[in-house]
Amino acid sequence: MTNHTTASAQPAPRTLARPTARDLALVAVFAALVAVLALVPAVPVGPLGVPITLQTLGVALCGLILGGWRGSSAVLLYVAVGLAGVPIFAKFSGGLGVLAGPSAGYLLAFPLTALLTGAIATWLLRRTTRLRFLWLFVAAFGSSVLLTHPLGILGMSINADLPLSQAFFYDLPYWPGDILKSLVAAGIAVTVFKAFPRLARRDFRS
Repeated sequence: MTNHTTASAQPAPRTLARPTARDLALVAVFAALVAVLALVPAVPVGPLGVPITLQTLGVALCGLILGGWRGSSAVLLYVAVGLAGVPIFAKFSGGLGVLAGPSAGYLLAFPLTALLTGAIATWLLRRTTRLRFLWLFVAAFGSSVLLTHPLGILGMSINADLPLSQAFFYDLPYWPGDILKSLVAAGIAVTVFKAFPRLARRDFRS
């Protein structure tokens, strides 16, 4: 009798929560946001003409505001729709052909960058309410440094048949813009969290 009572009092194993309709709606809305930002007129840079776009701003916003898996899901949805042929990439391009271009590495890095940005931002938001702008900037720009730029450099090196050192040199002009876009994304995220505190708590379910 005692053994039975003890066993029944133990909590049930935790399971992963299934996505709700609100989760799916947020993923779709932010995927559309990235698409809109990508279609803002791009500025070609460097000998390969890889454009400076607002895509990275959208990727940062997805991770900062939605968190890891929702943010990466939104960016992955955007990338999948574009690769399926819908012209929602920079310069109104789309289709699998973009994977042969010099910007392929950046594009494929975006979902991973959103995932890491969201994971870092969530970890920080759950531990402190101070200096949010600074920490969110660190999450956005740090993830870009760790994933977007290295994979972008690798993609340029492979698709343009360049030495990695030269591809790294071609990547440098994008750093100032990334810093600025990470600052803007952090500022927008702080404003959103003030208006919708549940997003900062990663509470999407009510």
